[in-house]
This record gives sequence, structure tokens and C-alpha cells, in this order.
Amino acid sequence: MTIIYTTKFLYKYFLKPILFIFDPETVHNLVINLGQQLGKSKFSKKLLNRTYNSNHPTLSQELFGITFKNPVGLAAGFDYNGELTQILGSVGFGFQSIGTVTFSDYEGNKAPRLVRLPKSKSILVNKGFKNDGIKKVLNKNIQNWEEAYQVGISIGATNSPDCTTPQSQIEDIVNSFRFLKIHRLYNKLAYLELNISCPNVLGSGSLADPNHLKQVLEGIKKLEIRKPLLVKLQLEIPWKKARELIQIMIDYKVDGVIIANLLKRRNATLFEPKELDTVRFLKGNFSGAPTKDFSNELIEKAYKEFGHKIKIIGLGGIFNAQDAYEKIKRGASLVQLITGMIYEGPQLIAEINMGLEKRLKEDGYKNIKEAVGVKSIRS
Repeated sequence: MTIIYTTKFLYKYFLKPILFIFDPETVHNLVINLGQQLGKSKFSKKLLNRTYNSNHPTLSQELFGITFKNPVGLAAGFDYNGELTQILGSVGFGFQSIGTVTFSDYEGNKAPRLVRLPKSKSILVNKGFKNDGIKKVLNKNIQNWEEAYQVGISIGATNSPDCTTPQSQIEDIVNSFRFLKIHRLYNKLAYLELNISCPNVLGSGSLADPNHLKQVLEGIKKLEIRKPLLVKLQLEIPWKKARELIQIMIDYKVDGVIIANLLKRRNATLFEPKELDTVRFLKGNFSGAPTKDFSNELIEKAYKEFGHKIKIIGLGGIFNAQDAYEKIKRGASLVQLITGMIYEGPQLIAEINMGLEKRLKEDGYKNIKEAVGVKSIRS
């Protein structure tokens, strides 16, 4: 406990001010390299495990036939080349989504691809599915990971001029799933994720069309993949359309829906106005605090109508245990984050897990499953 709070203090007052001087992508690459080195050291992993992993039984649950030691995961978009699987479980995560990975590699959209908005607790994101391509990610990048740590992989359509029509995107995605199925790592992966939500790619949004979603799910179905499948939904989507898409997922026996991705709108009330003004000419969409209310509202609506048919993974604006607990009480069985860790520090995952343990005990719940959707049921 003392070490966790010491880490938080040091990150907030010493490390973060230094890191935030530099370009976000430079820092990201530095963190990836550091994580890779720590992941190679048994001593480092053992020390981190003792410090940041509580493994409290109240947080453990079985979903899709998989045991998650806790409900806090790393969302796709951080470890997009699958280079940190050896270390992330040691800092407290219960699971992670590698990627988003595409069939062909992509060097990323034109820089800047990441811009911090600290006062708004947000990041402008415009990576556009930057990744090494599924063959290199699976063949060279991914290292081994502990059995208790659940690793999935997020698949999207290659961001290239040759892959902008719905049919070309569907074919590209199905090719990735086909390659994945015959790969040696297929059996070890806990789940697969289909990302139809990224707004920063060519032809974005086309796979969120109901007919196109049916086609891509039909293509995946024909491969006879025997892994839990999650689908990541767009954030700013009318409930009528979201309902239709989720029903299609249920019809195709999709196991979970991830709610949701980045925020497009640039509403001054959601941001610190001066910060928003600094990025007015830059392309991209926003993560972090501005997404929270939109995500929570969509989670609650989805749980009320479909909670008995499909599991929900909550994403967007998690900076502390209360943020995570709010999503769980609205209907999320699991939660994911990235931006909160960047702003709050690497100890955040341990803080969230400890905070969830405390809140479950205070509310009289013996297991995290008992708290899922209680707020949506009562309202």
C-alpha cells in the first residue's frame, strides 16, 4: 500500500512533469522499450507482482469460460504491436487487448498522432491503426505470458487506399482471422476482438453499417473459430442504431460488446476551451474524461435491454476506482482503460483493484458479479 502511494506521488510530482515535456509518441516508445526489458527479468516481474497484484477473490470471475483475476484490462490502442504481454499482468491488469492489428502493416497517419490535453484529461488520437501487421505481431513480437493473465487480440481493417470499400475491409478482416486461426498462438489467446469503431481510418464507419456487420460476422462464422468474440462499438451512435448492431451481434452469438471508442465531437463544454483551441486544425478524436458520460449512458441502455444476452466491457474515462465501479454498476462485467494510466501513473490499476475491493465490501457484495448492472436495474 505504501509503495503504491509512493509511486503515485513520484509519478505526479516528478516523473509526469518530465515525461510531458516530450512528444507523446516518443514517451510511448520509451515505455514500450522499458516494459520489454522489465518483462525479460524474473526479478522485476516478481517485485512488481508483489507490489501491484492483490488477486483478491472478490474480483475474480468467469466469463465466456475464461477466469479473469480482476475486471481491469488494458484497451487496444496502447500495446498495438503486442510487445508487453510479459509485463502488464505484473502491474495489476487482469487482461489486455493487443492491437488493433490489421492484415497488412501501417506506419500510422500523418503526425502528430497523439496530442495531450492535460486540463481536459484527454488525448487527441490519430494513429489510424498503426501496427506491424498481424504476421509480424504474431510471429515476432508477442512473447509468452502467465497463464492467469488473459490476452486477446483486436482485429481491424488495414488502413490503406486499397482497403476503403466495405467489401475490401470485410475481406481484409476475415483474412486476419483466417491467419490467426492457424497460428501457434491461437490456442493460448483468451479471446478475439473485432474493431469496427475506429474513426481515424480511411472508410471509417462503413463496418458499423448493420448489413456490413452481418457480412463480416458471417465471414468469421464460416471460419469456425472457437474463441470468445468481442466487438468494439462506436461511442457517438444513436441508440436506435446501437440497438440494431447489438442485436446482430447476439444473433451471431458474439460474446461481448465493448462500449465504446473515441469521441468525435469538439464541444467546448467537454474540454478546457483554450486546450481545445490548440488542436482545432488537427485531425483526430478524443479519449479520456470527455468520453465518460457518453460511455456510461450507452452501457446502461445496452445492459437494460441486452444484459441477459451479451456481456458488456466498459471503456472510456476511467481515472479511479469510482469511475470503474460506476461502469460496473451500470452493466459492465469488465472495464478497460489507457488514458487514465497515462495521466495517473502505472500504479492506477492497483489503486482501482483495491478501491473496487473496498466498495464491494462496503456494499455487501461477495463477488464483483453481484454488482454488475445494479444501478441500471434500479433506475
